[in-house]
Amino acid sequence: MTSLSVTTLVLPAAALGPENPLPPLVKPAPVQQVANLAELPADLAEGLGYGQLATVLPYRLQDGYTRERTETELPALVLENDRLRATVLPSLGGRLYSLWHKPSGRELLYRNPVFQPANLALRDAWFAGGVEWNLGSTGHTAQTCAPMFAARVEGPDGTPVLRLWEWERTRDLPYQLDFSLPEGSDFLLVGVRVRNPHARAVPVYWWSNIAVAEEPETRVLVPATEAWHYGYGGRLDRVEVPGDLTYPARADAAADYFFELPDETPRWIAAVDGRGDGLVQASTRRLRGRKLFVWGESAGGRRWQDWLAPGAPGYLEIQAGLARTQLEHLRLDAGESWDWLEAYGPVSADPAVVHGPDWAAATELVQASVPALDERHREWLTVADVQPESLLHQGSGWGALEVHRTMAGLPGTPFPASAMGPEQEPWRALLDGQPPSGSPSAVPPPTLVGPAWADLLEHAPENWLTWYHRGVARWAAGDHDGARSAWRSSLAAAENPWALRNLAVASADQREAAELYERALQLAPDLLPLAIEAITAQLDAELPKRAAVLLEAWNGETSGRLLFLTARTRLALGDAAGARAVFEAGFEVPNIREGETSLSDTWAAVTATPLPAEYDFRMTPP
Repeated sequence: MTSLSVTTLVLPAAALGPENPLPPLVKPAPVQQVANLAELPADLAEGLGYGQLATVLPYRLQDGYTRERTETELPALVLENDRLRATVLPSLGGRLYSLWHKPSGRELLYRNPVFQPANLALRDAWFAGGVEWNLGSTGHTAQTCAPMFAARVEGPDGTPVLRLWEWERTRDLPYQLDFSLPEGSDFLLVGVRVRNPHARAVPVYWWSNIAVAEEPETRVLVPATEAWHYGYGGRLDRVEVPGDLTYPARADAAADYFFELPDETPRWIAAVDGRGDGLVQASTRRLRGRKLFVWGESAGGRRWQDWLAPGAPGYLEIQAGLARTQLEHLRLDAGESWDWLEAYGPVSADPAVVHGPDWAAATELVQASVPALDERHREWLTVADVQPESLLHQGSGWGALEVHRTMAGLPGTPFPASAMGPEQEPWRALLDGQPPSGSPSAVPPPTLVGPAWADLLEHAPENWLTWYHRGVARWAAGDHDGARSAWRSSLAAAENPWALRNLAVASADQREAAELYERALQLAPDLLPLAIEAITAQLDAELPKRAAVLLEAWNGETSGRLLFLTARTRLALGDAAGARAVFEAGFEVPNIREGETSLSDTWAAVTATPLPAEYDFRMTPP
C-alpha cells in the first residue's frame, strides 16, 4: 500500500542565514564559457546565445551561511510503497533527498550526511546530493534553497500523489512536480509541468540533476555514441562514447559530458557499480538531454567534494534536461505549457556485460530494465489539474502576488492569498496606487522587475524609494543609463546608501566606484555585505591604504571573506609575509565561488611554495 507522510529529517546543518539585502545587479561570470562557437553546429551555437540571464533579479542572494553545523530538523515528506521510500525536502526546492530500495537494502541516490550550503547556485547557496529540479537559466536554480508549496492529490489509481509547486521568479513561470509510487512499483514517477501564463514567449531551461555515489568501478551508461565535452577550458568539443569518460573515477579534472541522443533513441541514463547495481533515470521524449558531471581526481576536485559533503565518499551527477546541453535555452511560447514524466529506480545487470567492451550490449541490457512511460504519462495528465487537498508545506507569497495582479487561473497549483506577507505588501499596495515608502536608512524591500511591475513603478508618485526601485527595474531590463539616472534622482531626493552602492556597481571607473562605496558604507557602517564589496572595490582601484582603513572598522570580525581581504590588502601594501601569515593562521571563505581562483592566485603572488590543500578549489589542474 502506498502512503504519504509528514515528518522531519535531522541532520548536522548550517543555517542559511539572512538574505543579502544588496540587489545582485551583476551575475557572477559563468563557470562554463564557450569560446569556440564558430566551430559548433549552427543550431547549437544559436541555442548557446539565446535566453541567458544577465542577473538573478528579482531574487536576492543567499550568502549569509557559515560552515558551522548543528543538529537541525528539516521538514520532510515521505512517499513509500512496499518497494521504495522517497524522501522529499519541501523547504529546499523540493529536493529528492533519498530513494531507498527496500528489497535490495540500497540507497539509490547520493545521500549527503550534512546540509552544508556552498556558492554554486544562481543565488549562491547550493547543497550536494539527491535530485535537484532546475528551472530558470544555466546554473543551479534560484529555488534550490527556497520553500515550495506541497499538498496531497489522489492519483489516477487511487494512491496518493505528492504535489509540489512554486513560482520561478527570474522567468515568472509557475511549475509543478507530482511524485507518485504505484503499488508494487520499483520506480518513482515524477510528473513535471512548466507553464507560461504570459502573452510573450519566455526562454526555458530545465535540468534534473541526480547525484549518485562514485566508486572506483562506477560506470555511466546512456544510449549514445557521441558527446559534447566541456573541460572548463573554454571549449565545447565532440568526443566519442564509450571510453574512459564512462568511468568517472578515471577523470583527472572536473568535466561535463553532454550526450548526443538521436531523435529515435529512448531517453535514459544510468550509473552502475562494479557489481552492476545502481540507478537508472528515464523520461518521456520531451526531456531530450543527458549529461555526466564529474569533479575529477585532482586536488581541487577532491577538495570540492569534501567541502560539499565533509567526510563523506565522493559522488558524481547524471542529469537530464530539455536541451542537448546546459548552455542552451528553449523558447516556450505565450500561453503554452510543457510536461513530461520522469522515472527513478534500481538497475541490476550482469557486471560482465555492463562493464564489458561491447557498448551496444551494455546499453541494451540496461535499457531492458527501463519502464514504458508514455501510458503512465497520459494517466498522470488526468490528475495534473486536480485541486490539491490541504497544504503539507507553505511556499512563498510571490506566486500569490502574481495571481492577485493578473487574476490568472492555474488549475492544480493554487497560490493562496494567505501566503502573502510583509515582503509582498508594498507591491500589493502599489497595485492600489500607493507608492513605495520608507526611511532611507532602512533596507529597501526586494525590487520586482517584471515588465508589468516596472511600468507601475514608472507611473508611481516620485520619492527616493520609487526612484531607487525604478533604477533596479531599469537595470534588469538592460537600460543601464536609465538606471543610473534613477539612482541619482533617488540621491537627490534623500541621501541613502542603497542608491550609492548601486551607482558604485554600475560605474565603469574603479576610482569613482571606490569613492561611492565609501560614501555608502558611511551611511550603513554595520552592513557586512556592503563592507565586503566596499573593501574589494578599494583593492580593485589599487587603493590598499583605503582598504586597510575600512578593514580596521571590522577588526575582530571572524568572517572568512574579510580575513581573505586582509591577506589581499597586506599583499597590496607590500607585506607578503603578513599576507602569508593570514593564510597560515587559517580561514575559510564559506561562499568561495565554483570556478573562483582568488585563493590560489593570491597564494601564488605571496609565495612560490605549493598551495595548501585546504585553499585549492581549482576546477582544472595547475
